[in-house]
Amino acid sequence: MNRREALKNTAIWLGTAISASTFGVLFESFTLPENEKNTVSFSADQEKILAELADVIIPSTKDAAGAKAAGLGSFIPMMVKDCFPAKTQQAFAEGLTALEARSLKDFNKDFLSLSQQEREQFVATLRTETIAQQKADKAAKKSAAYFFVIVRDLTILGYFASEIGCTQSREYLAIPGRYDGSAELKPGQKSWAT
Repeated sequence: MNRREALKNTAIWLGTAISASTFGVLFESFTLPENEKNTVSFSADQEKILAELADVIIPSTKDAAGAKAAGLGSFIPMMVKDCFPAKTQQAFAEGLTALEARSLKDFNKDFLSLSQQEREQFVATLRTETIAQQKADKAAKKSAAYFFVIVRDLTILGYFASEIGCTQSREYLAIPGRYDGSAELKPGQKSWAT
């Protein structure tokens, strides 16, 4: 099984946790022309920004490492460059640049210099504004690529497809018993990865 097939299966497994637009891109990327791939590039600093942004979305807990530890800083740009159409790649790159400019405007410092509390506040604002923009675009029957939605979706996909997401964040049995689709979970028990 190749990487894209595995990611497609993970996307199906995650179901509604991933937006329809990202889900569609994963299926369409199998026929994405080669000349549409890798139309943008990301610097090492931008990968660090994406890692920190993903870590705000899925932070470390006492039981499991967060998105940054799962390597999402390099996963997100790789997925954008390999799987998304050129137009969406460009919109994503512009969104990343706008995120950094907004951080400088709102906090007078770049995103990597923000405290954890400032990052959480910034991401919460970004999420709220994205939801409002989606509603406005839906009412106007417009279709657009939203930077925050792509980051969120790829964070969820990459994290729960990673070793950390499967073995630390979820309950994992290397050799599971019989399949029971209606197994009872004990209070506080993690959901199953296998």
